[in-house]
Amino acid sequence: MAIDINAEQHFSPQQAAHGGVAYSLADTAMGGALTSVLPLDMWCATLEMKFNYHIRISEGRLTCEATIIHRGKRVANIEARLYQHDKLVSSANGNFVIFPAPNPNRDG
Repeated sequence: MAIDINAEQHFSPQQAAHGGVAYSLADTAMGGALTSVLPLDMWCATLEMKFNYHIRISEGRLTCEATIIHRGKRVANIEARLYQHDKLVSSANGNFVIFPAPNPNRDG
């Protein structure tokens, strides 16, 4: 996954991309990686995530690569690495819960 960072939309007062932008990209990429291997009747959600900021994120394309480290029946562990201008800028490790998708036909 990727996002194009620009100062007007994404910068904090410290003249760098707000940390929440990178965190959200990683969370979305990690959930997407897991969703891509789940059956259609299963969903996932973030249980917890550890996020590391290594260097300042500036303007330009921010890309995220997510890898499933372990997938159990109910919990999966996923890693993410975020790159900008060919440099590692952030990394994350998270656990995601796996559960049956809600049944829209069920009452209540």
